Formats: sequence, structure tokens, C-alpha cells
Amino acid sequence: SMDGEEEEEGMDEDSVEKESCEEYCSVFVAVVQLARDLHLLHFILDDAVGCVVSTKVTEFITENFEQDFVQSVLQDHMSSLQEGIGGWLKQVYGESDELLSSWMPRIEYLGYKSLAELRISELFDILVDFPESEPALNDLRVCVIKLELRDQLTASLRSSFKRRLLHPGVNTADIITQYVSSIKGLRILDPSGVVLESVCDPVRAYLKTRDDTVRCIVASLTDDSSNELADELISGEPVLLDLTEESDDEEQDFDSWQPDPVGADLTKTSKSRKASDIISLLVNIYGSQEMFVNEYRNLLADRLIQSLNYDISREVRNLELLKLRFGESNLQFCEVMIKDLVDSRRNNSRIVSEIRKKQEESEVEEEVDEVNAIILSHVCWPSFKEEKLKLPAFIKEKLELYGSVYEELYGMRTLEWKPHLGLVQVELELADRQLTFSVSPIRASVILQFQEQSTWTVDSLCASIEAQPSAVRKHLAFWVTQGVLREHPTDTYSVLEYQEEGSRPVLLDGEGEGEVESAMASAEEQKESELQVFWSYICGMLTNLGKLSLERIHSMLCMFAMQGTGAGQFSQAQLKAFLDKKVREQQLTHSAGMYQLNRSGQ
Repeated sequence: SMDGEEEEEGMDEDSVEKESCEEYCSVFVAVVQLARDLHLLHFILDDAVGCVVSTKVTEFITENFEQDFVQSVLQDHMSSLQEGIGGWLKQVYGESDELLSSWMPRIEYLGYKSLAELRISELFDILVDFPESEPALNDLRVCVIKLELRDQLTASLRSSFKRRLLHPGVNTADIITQYVSSIKGLRILDPSGVVLESVCDPVRAYLKTRDDTVRCIVASLTDDSSNELADELISGEPVLLDLTEESDDEEQDFDSWQPDPVGADLTKTSKSRKASDIISLLVNIYGSQEMFVNEYRNLLADRLIQSLNYDISREVRNLELLKLRFGESNLQFCEVMIKDLVDSRRNNSRIVSEIRKKQEESEVEEEVDEVNAIILSHVCWPSFKEEKLKLPAFIKEKLELYGSVYEELYGMRTLEWKPHLGLVQVELELADRQLTFSVSPIRASVILQFQEQSTWTVDSLCASIEAQPSAVRKHLAFWVTQGVLREHPTDTYSVLEYQEEGSRPVLLDGEGEGEVESAMASAEEQKESELQVFWSYICGMLTNLGKLSLERIHSMLCMFAMQGTGAGQFSQAQLKAFLDKKVREQQLTHSAGMYQLNRSGQ
């Protein structure tokens, strides 16, 4: 058959190859023996043997250890490599101990060189897998020291970071995670800190250009889930700012002094190069603790106003740990915010019990047990986003009753409600199912309108709750994804009493309850609102002095209006942006670098 003929042909080819190989080997052995008899073996075969050994060492290292970072090649496999190649060399050189011993250092060198080149090309992935990849880092450290490959390693890793990490396609949180892993891994690879300094400086510069870097760092520090930054926070070391102008002479032990290593940045101190605290290195990206403290204040405010049961044990723990890092004085406002929650829980219990007494006396019929209010000391809290919202009538009545009881109990002090802030628990009863959500007040107000009528258009819904169309559409889209509403036709929404066959709610961010947005104003909005406080000062200056330059206005504000207020310190660039906005609003005029009040626009 054809199959039998093909098998016979294959066997014939194999036998021919085997015979050819045996013939070559016999010729090779004869040549080697002849060269050995003439004492020319060393001169004839060294180059050829060297080429073969180099190729085989590279193949052995690549085939067996590529992408394998959990075992040490130098400790466990370098001796087997030398034994394997040494056995082949015995066949070539015979029992010449002198020639064989001369090859052992060369095999070791080729092994270190091949392993170093492989691990340098894989170093980015090794750092991603740290600490599991620590054996590979230890091997690479030995190779780099023996072969003096630090410059090659540094250039390769910088290139990998630029190509794979420092571009818009990578999330800021992922960049920070890799940065932290790189700090830990490179300290093992190069304890002097030179490689870390050279490789991570571009990462620090790139992180500084990202708007959400500080927020990602603070969120990771205070995250309940186990992560490297949260573990670093527990260590409790104070943050050390990198003041490069400081000398190493202070607290210097001159008996143990060592010069800066070759390649070190001489503009930085060796103390900063060997700093072990990762949080300090992250803070030093900006050179100031203020941004991190303000960002934590915003994050804390977001979490506190969404606390339905006043459970703040997690936030108290995080605050105490951060005070060890950043100092108590920097976090005084955060302590007041925590105290507001504690006081609100006590006040809320008293107000609710008072309302129940009135219910028992039949003075009121409304139930307000489900109203939990957080009473804020607005001076200590960051600025909130302003958002128009008209609450449903029955909710408004509950809040008015709550406020009236508060006035009776606390000496006619009044509450100014922020209806767009907080969290609402909503229970929806449809024809074939019951659903429970925890959502923002505006999202709850949108769905509660469907109690009055089952179909709404976007325009009529905006008029009913006095909200912007863009916001209303976003919240309607949420209820559509949850299978509560449907859109038909365009911009017309109706209740979906019966769940459509085969459809399932789409779980979004925020514990499956939709996207949790920050209630805090952006940093730019907060700066603008703080500058608005000084607008009366600026108007007074320009009224009394006429035209003033930007530098003069800034210096006078620093001298008279910004004394002692950490939040009120602004750069000239920020002040210029504020004044230019007033020019666009026709409250100021700007000509030849001078600002003055716009008399004609008043």
C-alpha cells in the first residue's frame, strides 16, 4: 500500500542520516586524535569548540529557564550545565586535565552572560511578578556584579518602561502598582539605589502629569483589601520629604562613610537614594504633603456622607495610621469630620426618639425612622458639588419635620439641607419581582417620579425634579440597565412591570448599584471657590489703588489676606486664571499687564 511505501521511505531516510552522522563522528574522532598526537589540538579546535559551547549554553539557558522566575538558576543548575558540557569536552580533548580545567571558567562566564542577557530582557515581567520572582532577581544581581552590566540593565529597563508602561493606554493605578513593585525589586537587585534612581525618575515625572495620581495613591492607602500600599501604611513610619539641598553631613557616621557609587546623581543625597519608605517616595513625587492630605480629606468626605449606619470604625483606623505618617496637625480637619459623624449619630438618635414621642401623643402621623441626617461643620469639610434637585413632596415633608424637631432641641439652630448629597435605600415592588438599591438622591428622585405616572419624557421629568437633562438621562440609563425602565420611543421611558425573557440586570461599579461618583468639587473648583473668598479684598485694592499688576495683587494678598491659612496659598498662575475669568465676566478689565475694575459693566 501507499502508507507502507511511505513508512519504508521514512525508515530509509532515517538510516541514511544515522549512517552519515556516524561517518562524520568517526572522521571527527580521527581528526581529533591526529591533532592530539601532533599537539595541535588546542590551536585547531579552540575557536570551533568555543562557538559550539556558547551556542549550547545559550540554548540550555533559554529553553529551560525562559519566563521561569521562581527558581534560582545559579544555585540549582549551573553545576549541571558545567558537568554536561564538561563531559562532551572530555570526548574532544581526552583526559587532558589542563585543557579541561581551562574551559571551566569560560563555561561559567558564558552561563552568567547568557542568563544575564535573558533576565535583563525579562526584567519588566520579573518586577511585575515580584515578590514571587525574587530568586530571578538574586540571580541577576550576581550576574550584573560579575559582568559589570549595570549600565546595560538600566538602559534596557528604561526602554521597557517607556514602551510598556508610560503611555496613555495604562491605568494610573497599574502604573503605581508597577512603580511600587519596581522599588522593592530594584532594591534587591541594586542596594546602592543607582538603578532605582535612574529607572524610576521617568516614572515619577510621568505620574506627576496624571490628574488622578494622588487620588489613586490615597485610595490604595485606605483600601480595605490587602495591597502593598495599605501594608506600607501599617508600618507607621513618618513621611520624609526629599530635600535635595540638605547635606548628608547631619547625623553622619564618618567611620562608616562610603562614597557615592559610580553613575549616581550627584545632585541628590545618598540618604534620599537609600530611603526605604515607599510612601515617602510617592509623596516626594510632588514634594509636598498638602496635596495628599487634601485628597484624603475629599475621599474621607465621600465615604462619610454615604455612611447610612454611621459606621466609621474603618475611617477612624485609617485616620490614626495617617496621623503617624503625616502628623496630627495636618489632619485636624479630618478629625473634626469624624467627630461630626459621631455627634450626628447621637443627635439623630435623640431626634428620632423625640419624634416617636410625638407620634405616641398623636401630634404627627409621619414616620421618619428612615431619615438619618449627617450634620456637618461646613468650615472643616471640603467644598461639595452644587447640583439642583427638587425632592419628592413626601421626602421634603420628612426633612422639614426632622429640621423642626432639631430646632426645638438645639436652641433654634437651623439645618441647611443639601438634598443632592447622601445615599438612599430604595425598594421597588414590580409585578413579578422586588428589587433593592442604594443610590444617590437624584437617582432615587428619578425613579420615584414613576409612582405618580408610569411614563415620562426626559423634558417633563427634568421640569418635575428641576435637574439638568444630561444628569437625568444618565440616571434613566441606569434604571434601564437594571431592567426597571425601558425607553420607547426615544426620550420616553416607562416602567417595565414584567421582566423581559432572557434579560438580566447589568451590574455596574459600586457594589452592583451603579457608578459611585464623588460628591466633592474638583480641585480646580475648590481653588476657585477659595479664591472667591478673596474677591472682596481684590475689589477693595482696585477701588483704592486703581490699576494693579498681577504681581502686586498677589503680593498684597499674601501680605494681608492669606496669613495663617494653609488652604489660602495660591500661585500667581492660579490667581491669573481667576482674574482672567473675572475679565471674561466683564467684572475686570486687563490692559498692558494691569487689572482694574470695569466701571462700565457695573
